[in-house]
Amino acid sequence: MDTLSKKRKQWSVTDMTHAIESVRNRSMGYLAAAKPFKVPQEVMTKQNYGPHQIYNVDESGLSIVQSRCPEVVSLRGKRQVGAITSAERGSLITIVMCMNGAGDFVPPMIIFPRKNASDQLKKGAPPGSLFAFHPSGWIQTDFFTQWFDHFLEKTKPSATNPVLLVLDGHHTHTRNLDVLIRAKENFVTILCLPPHTTHKLQPLDKTVMGALKTFYKEEVRIFMRTEKRTVTHFDICQLLGRAYLKVQSGERAVKGFIATGIYPLRRNIFTDEEFAVEMQKGNLSEDIERTDEEQDNFPNVHPSDIVPVPELTKKSGTRGRKCGSSKIITSTPNK
Repeated sequence: MDTLSKKRKQWSVTDMTHAIESVRNRSMGYLAAAKPFKVPQEVMTKQNYGPHQIYNVDESGLSIVQSRCPEVVSLRGKRQVGAITSAERGSLITIVMCMNGAGDFVPPMIIFPRKNASDQLKKGAPPGSLFAFHPSGWIQTDFFTQWFDHFLEKTKPSATNPVLLVLDGHHTHTRNLDVLIRAKENFVTILCLPPHTTHKLQPLDKTVMGALKTFYKEEVRIFMRTEKRTVTHFDICQLLGRAYLKVQSGERAVKGFIATGIYPLRRNIFTDEEFAVEMQKGNLSEDIERTDEEQDNFPNVHPSDIVPVPELTKKSGTRGRKCGSSKIITSTPNK
């Protein structure tokens, strides 16, 4: 038990709070404060994972309705220009994607906002896709368990070929006991990214998800202009399949892992300039007071007397959950 506490001492809330406060007080740089939190580097160097063994999984929602109306050409002086739009306003589907650092993709999982399954909904989907149905169209805990079985079937990890799976801190990932048991039994190490950092640290978010949504919107626009009708649930897989094939390239996958510094491993890929926004937020009140003192010609009225300086507040809608952290969620003492 003492050995376990020593290994996990660097992940205590006290140490993490001390590191954050040190950075805010400018008594310690970002790299120095990050030294106690180097578990991802230790895991990757200890197991010596290759690019074909490091996977990233993420979910994204796609709406049938176009979020942005395209530009149209009409006669000058015409006040009203009509366009066809989707009938399923507000309907959302979820796609679960996974890729590795060598450029390989695992067939996706598509979740439809429906109660009953239908083979007609699967027409035109990417080959090998997995399907699920739920009224909300969102990822559920049992759906992610089904996807993980699908992942094990496609990747086939073993003692001689272990796998590292990088994901975000969604509750369907980190609080899924069935997935954790399956992962430990099948030589899969699961690494949870720190909260509010996936836009920088997740390869799928860097190079794939944005391009997928762009290509999907273009396919929806072309479909409605050529077919002269709205898009329904039965047309989604056909349009999504075309967009998916455009982004399913090894170049995008490899660039995603390079841009996030996961493979090749680069701890210093992010500079202090990328934290400038947060530093400016912390020093907002000081900058205002300094500017007010320099302007002697102005009346002695502080800006806070007119409009109070905004303060950073924590979100209250956490539903009683504690803040997440980066950790290896499969490194439990139970075997």
